[in-house]
Amino acid sequence: MRDHRQTAVIHAATTQLTALMGQSPRVIDQPGAIRIEVDVSEDFLTHHWPLLHAVLDLGTTFGLRTTATGHTAWLRLETGDTRP
Repeated sequence: MRDHRQTAVIHAATTQLTALMGQSPRVIDQPGAIRIEVDVSEDFLTHHWPLLHAVLDLGTTFGLRTTATGHTAWLRLETGDTRP
């Protein structure tokens, strides 16, 4: 179950990512956490990494996944809920 602070952080991160990227991020419920991810262009990473990093840093952990098809930035917020 999410507390008020977690809900506020999720809302802040999704709102900011939508404004930065022009697309809604994916919000994925996981056991014990919420994962928020968004596709990121190479150009955005090159020119605006500090803006993206500031949003990702809202998470408990964060990262950038790079594949042959592109980049995905993600952040994870621990919820403490361990139900599957």
